[in-house]
Amino acid sequence: MSMKTKKRTTLLRYWTTRYVMTLFVGLIFLGVFSMWWMQQTALEYRLNLLKYLADETSDRAIKENGQIVIGPILSGIINEREKILHLNKEPIIYITDPDGQIIFTNPQIYIKEGEDRIQKSILQGKDSIQKVDLNDGNQVYVVKSPIDYSEERIGWVFIVQDENSLMEINQDHGLLAIMLFGLGILGWAVIYVLSRKISKPIQDVAEAAVQIRKGNYDIQLHENAREEEIYELVQSFKEMTNRLTQLEKLRAELLAGVTHDLKTPVTSISGLVQAVKDDVVTGEESKEFLDTSLKEIKRLQTMIEDLLDFNAISAGAFTIKVKQMNLNEVVEEIAYQWRATQEEQNFELDVKLPEKLIFGMADSLRLQGIIINLLNNAKQALLDNGKIEISLYINGKNNINIDVKDNGRGIPLNEQDNVFEPFYRGEKKKLEVRGLGLGLPFSKMLAKAQKGDLVLKESNENGTTFTISLMQTPHSN
Repeated sequence: MSMKTKKRTTLLRYWTTRYVMTLFVGLIFLGVFSMWWMQQTALEYRLNLLKYLADETSDRAIKENGQIVIGPILSGIINEREKILHLNKEPIIYITDPDGQIIFTNPQIYIKEGEDRIQKSILQGKDSIQKVDLNDGNQVYVVKSPIDYSEERIGWVFIVQDENSLMEINQDHGLLAIMLFGLGILGWAVIYVLSRKISKPIQDVAEAAVQIRKGNYDIQLHENAREEEIYELVQSFKEMTNRLTQLEKLRAELLAGVTHDLKTPVTSISGLVQAVKDDVVTGEESKEFLDTSLKEIKRLQTMIEDLLDFNAISAGAFTIKVKQMNLNEVVEEIAYQWRATQEEQNFELDVKLPEKLIFGMADSLRLQGIIINLLNNAKQALLDNGKIEISLYINGKNNINIDVKDNGRGIPLNEQDNVFEPFYRGEKKKLEVRGLGLGLPFSKMLAKAQKGDLVLKESNENGTTFTISLMQTPHSN
């Protein structure tokens, strides 16, 4: 049963779409808030105008003798003031006596019998601007102003206008819509340009990754990005590409070297056995040929075992039995056994052990393999009157180190980063020692399998030091 491939989108479209959605949600919120704010501002402004009109009307509605002016004269005064104030809709103005009895309206309206008096709640209210709910569900604002003469209340001016009329901002709707639309287009353009600028180098890196996947390591990436993160991404990718190119070249060289190293003993064995078979050599010489063939077979067998062991530990099919042990005894025993098996004894081996016993977690058999491999490498690097030194010591609270140091010719600086690469062998070592170049990589894997590590501590013209690190146990004294 095949799984459906999830549809993917480009980085440019992904971020542009989300930025635009966020922008428009923000603009909608801004538009709603702006409309509310404009309505509230318009309401407050127009109520102030109505209050001014009420006060102005109360001043103009009284004669010098204290009588209230009604009729066309007052209507003319009110209409003139309304024009000056630029009210969006003509309000209804009531003039009443002190008890709220309506005596004049502008414009003139028909008033039913029994409805010719202002409500007591409005008349007695302390606020000059009141919001009133009508029976039909609508709401109106009532603005009142007293008509006084000689410190005596002789009447009232009431101005009534519905709430919707006061909050109308039709003239500003188009301007607000144009402004929001313009901001939306401008924001989209800016977001698109910025997203394209950011996604372009990432897209270039993605296309370069596709080329590398196809085996083409010859790629070109621009390094002129101003953004630090983009610049680091491009630089890291270029360094990775260069590293892959080197590793690919090294892999080809190592494969050729391994093939040659495996083929050489086979060719040698074949020639030697054929010479004995054809009676080209006889007697003691034929025995020497057979002895040489057996040595080549043993060397070939060792190479094959190294390959099998390396593949086994790489696949996790290698058995490691880690347990607590006295490392003083283990290191001393390994050094003694290795020294006893060496045919040439023209070197000095110094084992430095602490007086206090050190207990650590390790597999004695695998630890022996690591140390012996390091000792063999150290011996191969020695010159005349060489010296090898093994040191056991505690480094920190929970780490135990075993240093294998020699005073040989050292590892060239340009080869030090590759010493733990599988099948890698230095230029000089290729010519002097036959092998597959799996000793150090295999030893490092064995060390890691024991919760430790193997590192190249230092190497120069005065010699080389490798360090094995292991876990310390609380039984150390």
